[in-house]
Amino acid sequence: MDTKISRPLSANDRTESLLLGAREHFGGPRTSTELIFLELLKEAYPECKVVCTLASKCDLLGYSAAGYATAEIDLDQSIDITRSYKEPGARLKKEPGVLNNHVRFGKWKYIWQDFEFAVYEVEYTPDFRHPVRLFFLLEQSSPAANEEGVSTIDQLLLAAGAWSSELHEEIYVFDDAYWTKDRELWESVQGSSWDNVILNPEMKNNLMTDVNSFFDNQKLYKKLAVPWKRGLIFHGIPGNGKTLSIKAIINALQAREEPVPSLYVKSFDNCKGKKFSIREIFKKARIMAPCLLIFEDIDSLVEEKTRSYFLNEVDGLESNEGILMIGSTNHLNHLDPAISKRPSRFDRKYHFKLPNEDERAAYVRFWQSKLDGSDMVSFPDEVVDVVAKWTEGFSFAYLKELFVITLLTIARGGEVGDDTAAEDNAQSESGSSTDGTVVISNEDAQEAAKADKIDETKQQNPSLPAKDGEKIGEGAPATPTPPAKKRTVPVVPIPEHIQDNIILKIIHRQTKSLLEEMDNTKEDDWPSDKRRGIGFADPNMMLYEQMKRMASCD
Repeated sequence: MDTKISRPLSANDRTESLLLGAREHFGGPRTSTELIFLELLKEAYPECKVVCTLASKCDLLGYSAAGYATAEIDLDQSIDITRSYKEPGARLKKEPGVLNNHVRFGKWKYIWQDFEFAVYEVEYTPDFRHPVRLFFLLEQSSPAANEEGVSTIDQLLLAAGAWSSELHEEIYVFDDAYWTKDRELWESVQGSSWDNVILNPEMKNNLMTDVNSFFDNQKLYKKLAVPWKRGLIFHGIPGNGKTLSIKAIINALQAREEPVPSLYVKSFDNCKGKKFSIREIFKKARIMAPCLLIFEDIDSLVEEKTRSYFLNEVDGLESNEGILMIGSTNHLNHLDPAISKRPSRFDRKYHFKLPNEDERAAYVRFWQSKLDGSDMVSFPDEVVDVVAKWTEGFSFAYLKELFVITLLTIARGGEVGDDTAAEDNAQSESGSSTDGTVVISNEDAQEAAKADKIDETKQQNPSLPAKDGEKIGEGAPATPTPPAKKRTVPVVPIPEHIQDNIILKIIHRQTKSLLEEMDNTKEDDWPSDKRRGIGFADPNMMLYEQMKRMASCD
């Protein structure tokens, strides 16, 4: 009787048989994908030990890209790869595009600390879930081990797993029930610092102290038998520093001797329900603690159906040691009192108000310092006080837009336009004062004052005759809502020696333009759900508005 002698499969034959097995598996109803591939690999490599791991928990390729190992795709083997062009992140950087491999089935030659492994990468997409990436590592049946008896392959998994669990110039972002590491968001907060945040000095100092003292005093919390957790609420109308303060906090925490990671929650929405998302968020935060957990627009995230579940995670039986939560909102009154008025959940509220005159002056000086030493424009100190008075009612966001469009107009050689003549005419009508200043009068302001006086008189004397078309007496229809009052530039004395200052003239013109464009929508009707990440506005709309204002200066 003849005896058949089995011949070991070649490397290419092995990969070919695996690819055929993969096609058969994915060609029909899928069950136990990990088990199927383990069996296929053990059949192809009977002399090897096969270990499976999740790329999301142990990113072997990311670990090698960071320089801790080398990985080279074996293009000579049977593989399932899509090679595609990836454009640069931004056209303004003028960087070349790159070619990326999207591997669904492939073999890697992997070297770590002089040990070589065969690594198979497999990707598949379960129903109603995100794609799953698996790594299958192969080593000889009698692997080497360290003094503790840990095999080489497990040593690699421990090292790569520890690296994968940390943030590397990234911020964790939760969206669609899934945590991802976002490098672009990390880059967007670089350069943000408390030096660039203009706030009430006392409030700014309290906020900085609040954050730093929390992470500095773990032992004190323990000594006082107080849970080491804290919650802050940032509230106030948009454009007054909430987002900028969050960016400064993120940057300051990652610069500490022991960096504190930041976790940013974008949305609770997903097909498994919002309670699942809330659970996943706090599960991750407890693993990453000490950490900063950010809920931007918290009033739009926490709904009535999920409020109790959210509160149980915030202040329930499970420990939230080391978690500093920050929730921001434009509408504090929209938050349930159980969230906004209950210490131990969110302990302290910081109100970001419209800047007062001193704060506006500080912001103008901030821009003045940016132009210090520049021959682009003359920016004397007297301009600071004038602009601070002109911009009463401006948020920091509007103040920023005012200076951006002003400097863009100057840079492109834009003309001051008819505004100069209007100011000259107003100055001639008002005349010069005895202290060497000229007052810019404002006809709009006078007309508005007259209208206010008439309305006030009518309210105090309802028996006054009605205008044409108005009805008086019982049964008369309700008085129609008067149109919104026109906002005007306050009348401000201008020292004579800066009356011809270019930046002052353009700022005056742009201030009037911005006042005309300001949204007079009531605060309660403001939209809150940004859904663009930390501080992202639509750049196309911003550019469009800037171009309109620049065109008005020609």
